[in-house]
Amino acid sequence: MSPVIIALDFRNRLEVMNFLNQFQHPEKLFVKIGMELFYSEGPQIVKDLRAKGIKVFLDLKLYDIPSIVEKAVKQLAKLDVQLITVHASGGEVMLKAAKRGAENSKKHLKILAVTQLTSTSEEQMQRDQLISVDLKTSVTHLAKMAYQCGIDGTISSALEDPMIHKATGNDFKCINPGIRLVNNSNDDQKRVVTPEKAHQLGSNGIVVGRAITKASDPVKAYQKIVKAF
Repeated sequence: MSPVIIALDFRNRLEVMNFLNQFQHPEKLFVKIGMELFYSEGPQIVKDLRAKGIKVFLDLKLYDIPSIVEKAVKQLAKLDVQLITVHASGGEVMLKAAKRGAENSKKHLKILAVTQLTSTSEEQMQRDQLISVDLKTSVTHLAKMAYQCGIDGTISSALEDPMIHKATGNDFKCINPGIRLVNNSNDDQKRVVTPEKAHQLGSNGIVVGRAITKASDPVKAYQKIVKAF
């Protein structure tokens, strides 16, 4: 897995291709397709990128009854993506169903469980979700449950990586969004770190969007982040 995944936070295929064409070897990239782009362009955008040899993390954060999630994962596996996401808060039965959905994929599809979004503060979590424990306890609980259900890793803030690794196993991956350079705005993110700090905390991979896609020179920004991480 490439340690730096570029979040393609674009509205359509044209914007994506204009961005990727700036790279001399786009086939070496690992990119994330989120809800906006997938709902705008559908599965074809995934097929187009895979045809170029680009690895794809499809971030749709599945959350539904277990049978629906299992069937959805089976369909997404046909797109030959490398990573997908589900919400850990969907519970043990749903997580196991998601894992079953990936078992028959031709290539090993890895599933990541979202613990608490990096845009969520502890105060928001306790107020909106009526969770009485602190945020770190909630994240650790969800990560441990996902690990016990056979899920491959988590999506969470790098700030929680040390305790997630301690609560799970060496083969359980921590992939981290909420990455910002020192001079970047945090935007709507609450729990953010730099690439260097993420590495120090034990991150297995980082997801970076605006710091690369909005840079005056995206290729140089990408290379700088890869070197820093």
